[in-house]
Amino acid sequence: MRKTQIAIIGAGPAGLLLGHLLRAEGIDCVILERASPDYVLGRIRAGVLERTTTDLMHRLGIDERLNREGLLEEGFCLASGDDLIRIDTHALTGKHVTVYGQTKITRDLMEAAPARGLEVIYEAADVALHQVESDAPFVTYAKDGREHRLDARFIAGCDGYHGPSRKSVTGGQEYERVYPFGWLGILADVPPCHDELIYANHDRGFALASMRSKTRSRYYIDVPLTEKVEDWPDERLWEELQRRLPRPITTGPALEKSIAPLRSFIFDRMRHGSLFLAGDAAHIVPPTGAKGLNLAASDVAYLSDAMVRFFKAGDNDGIAGYAEKALARVWKASRFSWQLTRLMHRFPDDTQFDRRMQLAELDHVASSETARRAIAENYVGLPL
Repeated sequence: MRKTQIAIIGAGPAGLLLGHLLRAEGIDCVILERASPDYVLGRIRAGVLERTTTDLMHRLGIDERLNREGLLEEGFCLASGDDLIRIDTHALTGKHVTVYGQTKITRDLMEAAPARGLEVIYEAADVALHQVESDAPFVTYAKDGREHRLDARFIAGCDGYHGPSRKSVTGGQEYERVYPFGWLGILADVPPCHDELIYANHDRGFALASMRSKTRSRYYIDVPLTEKVEDWPDERLWEELQRRLPRPITTGPALEKSIAPLRSFIFDRMRHGSLFLAGDAAHIVPPTGAKGLNLAASDVAYLSDAMVRFFKAGDNDGIAGYAEKALARVWKASRFSWQLTRLMHRFPDDTQFDRRMQLAELDHVASSETARRAIAENYVGLPL
């Protein structure tokens, strides 16, 4: 048996970022991760970072590669057919976002951990949480053929939707919307078709043109949930993207292809006794608007601040108010992601009236600076 101040479950970007923020303040913590480092890094995810997320990396000083390779984006585009509506986020809000892959963020945090005294135990099997309602919770796990026990004052559940943390919470309400399509994505070493992201609403369906760098691009189309990746050879997918996007595309062999289902999910109990949930353990948003990783980062910002105040100043207010503060931002970000998803996608049960409403809304955005500002403010991230 061993003790720590905070046991963190999950070594994705949320758990690693929380661990680094706590260690920077001298708070003892241990991260438990069920998978191997290579498996964690193999999760291909979003690549648009809000200022909240990049500010945390700058604050930690884990930003050398971010500063060198991150692409500053001062706007993005909504496409209605062949027409581009530019949302000039910098002019409208004074802020920008940064294109930098989630895999790179995770790798940066992983590689910085040993030198900063952040202990991460990978391939920790059968993780189970105990006595989370008390002031003395503990975690058990299996490693190298032995069972281990880790005692803590708090447990932070950063282990995603399928992890054990949320399952250890009793009570609470789940809110969910499952969308009737998924995003079929292709990653390829080809230059992007445009120097900013394009969200396209086309008669044939949704498409997204995004980039990971000036030489690597990520494209998506929406497809019914019945579709399979094998049904979409590279040539067919590139042809469909060219039809839906208003800019010519450079094609190339796929590095990776996958279909991601879309859903909105919020669990309204982010604290249960000495257990706190953060990131995908408590909420999932559609990738439209790139809020998933950024919401996890804002959770971690709130939670790390509350825990530091508790251990350093004996202040319980931050701990007591964490769930309410985090959920307020979660609901607002989820609203924006849902709204943008509804605007840019064709739903199977949409009527002609629904389609005309989409086009009218896009026309309104094109002609109204106020409408563009509202989108820009949400896209770059609402204040903490």
